[in-house]
Amino acid sequence: MSIRRTVAASLFAIGLAAVPAAHAQFAGTPDPSTFRDTSMLKPPAGHKVAIIEFFDLECPACRNANPIMERAAAQYHVPLIRYDFPLQMHVWSKDAAIFARYLQDRVSPDMANKYRDDVFVQQPALNSKDDLQNFTRRWMQQHGQAMPFSMDPKFAAEVQADYNLGLKLNVTRTPTIVVATANKWQIVSGSESGSNDPNRVFAMVEGALRQTQGAPVATKAAAHK
Repeated sequence: MSIRRTVAASLFAIGLAAVPAAHAQFAGTPDPSTFRDTSMLKPPAGHKVAIIEFFDLECPACRNANPIMERAAAQYHVPLIRYDFPLQMHVWSKDAAIFARYLQDRVSPDMANKYRDDVFVQQPALNSKDDLQNFTRRWMQQHGQAMPFSMDPKFAAEVQADYNLGLKLNVTRTPTIVVATANKWQIVSGSESGSNDPNRVFAMVEGALRQTQGAPVATKAAAHK
């Protein structure tokens, strides 16, 4: 389950009024943290555990982590909440994030997620803004969609709002991935001196589910497309 803009925005609104969550130990030794305001590190209403990720579509480590996070969310039936955090050193990641938001709001969330997944797949071949534009045009044609004549500035504002939230948390690298419960969290990836192995998410989610008395129900996840 991948939850993006709508739930993420409501989670942020709730988090601002909440007490910041505490650093926890769900599995293994917790990585050191330089986080500041952690009030947003909570599952959405109705869930005991969530995977929260700040990601960049041009980031190779995010490309590697993407199917792992989706598989963990599906396997343990927990929400995957993703925030755009396009790094300034990257050439086209912000443009890709903005276009994905267009698809999210104007077409469908599933179509936006498919676009993001396909951008990750093609990432090594996308070396410029022109490469991204050409890929996006072909992608839209293949999916029976027309390219927009202009881009509503609200989509850039939504991406910037996510980025600002990352700054508030003190995200310094991508992907920054956290497993969170209502009052605790543990870093999977994103620490300056930790393991940053995205595969740790499975053990951390299991540990978080045990601590919240929700027995993990592991199911065979569908292959990532």
